[in-house]
Amino acid sequence: MMSLHFKHEGAALSSNSGITRNRTCSNLTPLRTFQNTNKESSDKGWFRSLFVHKVDARKDAHSNLLSKKETSNLYKIQFHNVKPECLDEYNSLEAEVQRRLHQDQDFPCEVVGSWNTWYGEQDQAVHLWRYRGGYPALTECLQKLRANKEYLEFRKERAKMLISRQNQLLLEFSFWNEPLPRKGPNLYELRTYKLKPGTMLEWGNRWARAIKHRQENNEAVGGFFSQIGDLYVVHHLWAYESLQSREETRNSAWQKEGWDVNVYYTVPLVRSMESRLMIPTKSSPLQ
Repeated sequence: MMSLHFKHEGAALSSNSGITRNRTCSNLTPLRTFQNTNKESSDKGWFRSLFVHKVDARKDAHSNLLSKKETSNLYKIQFHNVKPECLDEYNSLEAEVQRRLHQDQDFPCEVVGSWNTWYGEQDQAVHLWRYRGGYPALTECLQKLRANKEYLEFRKERAKMLISRQNQLLLEFSFWNEPLPRKGPNLYELRTYKLKPGTMLEWGNRWARAIKHRQENNEAVGGFFSQIGDLYVVHHLWAYESLQSREETRNSAWQKEGWDVNVYYTVPLVRSMESRLMIPTKSSPLQ
């Protein structure tokens, strides 16, 4: 904490003047008040510094600083709110379309995982797609799909089953493992964090050091941040054998040195957060 130094000007004090002594006391009283005021202000400044995070100037986009350099993968996440009575039919239709896209090598896209939300927003389907080749692959895929009559019929049929839908384009964090197919059965948790603008780099730097505490049980599936859609959004995808396994795994992280520090410094970066527990569909590569 800064120490404050004050300089007295003026005033040789006379030892034989009562008036002078009284004036001296009256001068010292405001000084003590001024010192206390500044100490209080300094204390408040120190307290506020715990919650105010300064963002250093940078010369590159955080998407370039945080994403993987060795790959050019682009991801799309879809949230489809389905009419309750149509969910089974929707899952069957979606599985058939995904199967055909996977078999056709002309489409540079693949589904990473498909789920139905168990806890969170009900009657919701979540799909995670990967485009190997980035934005050019996405553009190529969309152009081919728009010219595909079967796919256009599928979209019309699917639209009858939906209440609403939303999507985002994502990049994967460089320090997370790439999501790969896995055997089940697993319960998946999608934790979504909406960050304060300007804090993505700090989030990434903190989690780059902390992710090691959450990889020992193979629960870490993938970590992503948004590029188009809602911005400053982070998605962490985890896999657990059961709800009990989830609780034990999360509790064990607190026993590891450094995990508490990561939580302490990242919580102030978050505006809101959401957790979805999801069950993979039969066609999902992530089981």
